[in-house]
Amino acid sequence: MNRAYRILPAGERALSVEFGDDIDPALNERVLALDELLRRKPISGVRETVVSYRSLLVVFESERLTARRLRWALNRRIAALGDEPRVAAAGAILDIPVCYGGAYGPDLSDVAAYCGMTPEEVVRRHAAPVYRVYMLGFMPGFPYLGGLDPSIEVPRLGTPREVIPAGSVGIGGKQTGVYPFDSPGGWRLIGRTPSKLYKLDGASVLARPGDAVRFIPIGEDEYRRLANGEGMA
Repeated sequence: MNRAYRILPAGERALSVEFGDDIDPALNERVLALDELLRRKPISGVRETVVSYRSLLVVFESERLTARRLRWALNRRIAALGDEPRVAAAGAILDIPVCYGGAYGPDLSDVAAYCGMTPEEVVRRHAAPVYRVYMLGFMPGFPYLGGLDPSIEVPRLGTPREVIPAGSVGIGGKQTGVYPFDSPGGWRLIGRTPSKLYKLDGASVLARPGDAVRFIPIGEDEYRRLANGEGMA
């Protein structure tokens, strides 16, 4: 793999460390390793970092740290990662129950027709992989998941919905994800989970970058039971 990277300005108070241009687990692992290293060995003046698929945004306080000095410090941190960086703590494996189709997944039939298969087969293929949480974005707690079966990739809706119910599981191109809150959105909805991905106080985020996610198909009765808090931690 090409170990090259580049550091680019992102406004007046941030630099973006870019490790490549693809959705790739190895690139994302480098992003997470640098993020972890910056937490263990912080750079004075860095305010926060934001993980993406293949880059790390580093936001700094310009009153305390210049972009030139930060670039120098980042180069030293990246050199310390080595050729095969690994995140010290292994990500969690999260099982997320999903009720597919019907009122919970209004686009499932359309996705099946687009892919030339039955709705049941779409569900089987969607629930089969162990997905990687590459990043959180779009809204607090929204996990962008990689590992979708290419046979069920579908384009986003031509006209986004104004309101998508919290917990909706959707497909958008090569990605799948879960909407933590009611919100607008253009992904194809194939199911819904009763699990709460994010609490408004920010103290509880179900999925974090580097975690693994498995979708567990459940029936409507089980969905209602879990939604009522029965059997949930």
